Amino acid sequence: MLRSLRFAALAGGLILSASALAVDVDAASYGYPLTNPFEATIATTPPDLRPELPLNEDINQSDHSLTLRPEREFILPDNFWPVKSLTYRMATQDKPAPLIFLIAGTGARYDSTLNEYLKRLYYKAGYHVVQLSSPTSFDFMSAASRFATPGITKEDAEDMYRVMQAVRAQNPKLPVTEYYLTGYSLGALDAAFVAHLDETRRSFNFKKVLLLNPPVNLYTSITNLDKLVQTEVKGINSSTTFYELVLNKLTRYFQQKGYIDLNDALLYDFQQSKQHLTNEQMAMLIGTSFRFSAADIAFTSDLINRRGLIIPPKFPITESTSLTPFLKRALQCDFDCYLTEQVIPMWRARTDGGSLLQLVDQVSLYALKDYLQASPKIAVMHNADDVILGPGDLGFLRKTFGDRLTVYPLGGHCGNLNYRVNSDAMLEFFRG
Repeated sequence: MLRSLRFAALAGGLILSASALAVDVDAASYGYPLTNPFEATIATTPPDLRPELPLNEDINQSDHSLTLRPEREFILPDNFWPVKSLTYRMATQDKPAPLIFLIAGTGARYDSTLNEYLKRLYYKAGYHVVQLSSPTSFDFMSAASRFATPGITKEDAEDMYRVMQAVRAQNPKLPVTEYYLTGYSLGALDAAFVAHLDETRRSFNFKKVLLLNPPVNLYTSITNLDKLVQTEVKGINSSTTFYELVLNKLTRYFQQKGYIDLNDALLYDFQQSKQHLTNEQMAMLIGTSFRFSAADIAFTSDLINRRGLIIPPKFPITESTSLTPFLKRALQCDFDCYLTEQVIPMWRARTDGGSLLQLVDQVSLYALKDYLQASPKIAVMHNADDVILGPGDLGFLRKTFGDRLTVYPLGGHCGNLNYRVNSDAMLEFFRG
């Protein structure tokens, strides 16, 4: 449990509210410099405000593969060979240590930028670390998902749990003292359901679970992100696409710098330049990124299940087949379309399910309210300006988690996870 006095000492004198329902970090003393939630989401934290962490070459780590759905060998086209087995990354200490599982966000693989950052953070603190792909990533859907139709969070968590068990079985000699779990964005929602499943399966008996910027109402969050694609952006017309506009800005930016620098500080530095994106352009960029994730999910699910919604069921796909026409078709289907055309029909057929509203309740944190309220080992860190939150979401978190909820005033969606104050708080939660 995050106690106000301990957290205040850790954060160097941050002013916290006296509310008994949550730890509210005061904006004036927080110190995070980006007040625009879109900019924070895209650019994250200025490099000089991030913690000092080991480089990858200084970490004892390796990638491993699991064969969990061998039948996919005969279902997937030959050019899907890289994802017919599931890859995960493991970083290990040279002595007995706690192990922490990291679950990536929407559409993200195990080696996503945020998962890599969290790996380095927890490895430096002395943990074994296992990086896992999101159940919505194309590799997890292909190699680990039973139904290859993510969106039913309970079933996604069951698939994830089997992966975690397989990871442990594949590394029987790793000296683990206890197990921890965390995830960011959609991965945080998955982590909550995995923790709930573990209460009955007892394979790991997670000592602590941290949810970073989880969606509260999954449907609200995806609707918020889908709407960003509809933002009206100045400079876009019939002859200039959004992608051309951004590409032209990046080209001019690199010309002014005199060289191309594609490091993880690029977007923050870019936003400080004359070529910076406007609010509307940043909103469109976030929404477009999410739309591509939704397209990947819709395409992969349709391909594996042969539903014929995007790809004709008997259409031959080889290594030389252009997937561009199918990508264009998939991009026309947003996440709401994916839910309507693929998730709900499967859900109804398998469970005699009902309405969309019933499904929304089952796949969101609402479904676990009593468990989350009663479990002292689970905490949440969220941002008041997170673009995925809807009306009443923070209120639900406050009522459900009490002082196990920390609310930061700034950071957008996961933009402040690599800020030193947040990093210290994450480590303190698991140590406490």
